[in-house]
Amino acid sequence: MPRLFVALELPENTREELARIATGLPGADWVFSDDYHLTLRFIGEVDQACFETVREGLAGIQADSFRLELRGMGLFPLRGDPETLWAGVPKSEGLLSLRRRVESLLSRRGIPPDTRKFHPHVTLAKVKNSAEAWIGQYVADHSLFSIPAIPIQAFSLFSSRLAPGGAIHDLEETYPLNGLLEADISD
Repeated sequence: MPRLFVALELPENTREELARIATGLPGADWVFSDDYHLTLRFIGEVDQACFETVREGLAGIQADSFRLELRGMGLFPLRGDPETLWAGVPKSEGLLSLRRRVESLLSRRGIPPDTRKFHPHVTLAKVKNSAEAWIGQYVADHSLFSIPAIPIQAFSLFSSRLAPGGAIHDLEETYPLNGLLEADISD
């Protein structure tokens, strides 16, 4: 059964910038730069019929392109022993609108709603094997991390397979958003 999630892919130059700071924390299990993404909605395991329903339904989502910044560092869980290090995303109406549309479509297709608060981020590493002092120092040293707004012109459906070295993500489908952003027309 496919294990699905809906996400934003990041441009190569953004992944490269993230990879440059993904170092220097002993014990961290860093995410490969090709796997950096921003999850809009984790769906989980579904049967083939549900997979097709979701894949086809996502094609009907109408949303506008938008710009997205990455800024700051943080940890999950927000309280307790740190497990995941991430790059943050400031509030973005375009992102929140797209997330609401995805959530609405999934609900109409019979996928139970996500009960967790949406906290947009890009996972950089698992840090269960790092000392808390080292983690705290890393986050402090990178607190001013920032990547200027990047154009988001599509979202994607991925499947994921769990493997000993971590999850393997396969791109299933990409869905364009409406409109080109002005700066991108001149590029």
